Amino acid sequence: MSEYGLPNFSTELSGNVALVTGATSGLGRRFARVIADAGADVAIAGRRAEKLKELQEEIEAAGGRCVPIVADVTDADDLVSAVDQAESGLGTVTMLVNSAGIPDAQRAHRMSLDLIDAVIATNLRAPFVLSVEVARRLIAAKQSGRIVNISSIGAFHYDGDGAALYSTTKAAINRMTETLAVEWATNNINVNAIAPGAFDTEMIAGMIERVGDFTPALPRKRIGHVAQLDSTLLYLLSPSSDFVTGTTIKVDDGQKAR
Repeated sequence: MSEYGLPNFSTELSGNVALVTGATSGLGRRFARVIADAGADVAIAGRRAEKLKELQEEIEAAGGRCVPIVADVTDADDLVSAVDQAESGLGTVTMLVNSAGIPDAQRAHRMSLDLIDAVIATNLRAPFVLSVEVARRLIAAKQSGRIVNISSIGAFHYDGDGAALYSTTKAAINRMTETLAVEWATNNINVNAIAPGAFDTEMIAGMIERVGDFTPALPRKRIGHVAQLDSTLLYLLSPSSDFVTGTTIKVDDGQKAR
């Protein structure tokens, strides 16, 4: 039986290479900085080259190693290329954070087919394709790994406010997390998810602009700061969660119960 220290807890990520999608804004941007600060090398992927450059400079100024990758997650070739570029610049990707996502922001019957395709491609197809690509390479290299998918509290409830497909894709992410965790458990690849409530991101700012300030209806009448997700992310990426796979952790300040 292995000996464990007291406490058996660490957020040290040195020696790992992480790929973070959706890194030009919101949660992805914060996640990339947090992972780099914890010691991992970070490949950051997004569509806006200038935003990636800004983030790269911030990470490198703090002493981290970073490779920016311009990629459209709706393009399967871009996804494979992103892993190639991350490997070429930093080494085998041992950690993947699927953070890229878009809302639908319309009632279902008003959505165009193009928007339907874009939401599914970004929120569900891309995380699946990337997870498979990263896992395939880890299995071939006989290396362990961590995958963290960004779900949403919207996967568990829907208020009819024009995000039916978004909610559907996030529920699918939760199930994808469970099934891939089972498939890759014997390969020591842990797959988990975080389901945030309302946090101070561009997506939530757009929602408030569209439907009005909903914070008075929340249990604590507030939205979260993205920094309040740091500990959950690091827990799922670090050795501390070695026995945790196939789990979705809700971080919503009790918002679901409202």
